[in-house]
Amino acid sequence: QVQLVESGGGLVQAGGSLRLSCAASGRTFSNYHMGWFRQAPGKERELVAAISRVTATTYYTNPVKGRFTISRDNAKNTVYLQMNSLKPEDTAVYSCAASPGNFLAGPYDYWGRGTQVTVSS
Repeated sequence: QVQLVESGGGLVQAGGSLRLSCAASGRTFSNYHMGWFRQAPGKERELVAAISRVTATTYYTNPVKGRFTISRDNAKNTVYLQMNSLKPEDTAVYSCAASPGNFLAGPYDYWGRGTQVTVSS
């Protein structure tokens, strides 16, 4: 089992920045690919960014490329999502997840509860 706890969400004006953190406990963090997902009201959950477990290869969905940065600190068992130039359409619940399988296809077996990000116009 891996336990994941997100923090860092909140209310920010358009153009502002937030840094999300996801602290992991339980099994060896470095064995897992990590992803940040988001779900806005009435929309499907989507993979926003992912980082692989060994080479730290990253993936970003097109709408956030150039604005968001995912990183991980295996010594601290933490994955981060730096979000800059935020837009109202970034408003969603952001959740981190861990995958022992493929870093894009998953499956992502372990999930945090999520943190709300609200961007005002």
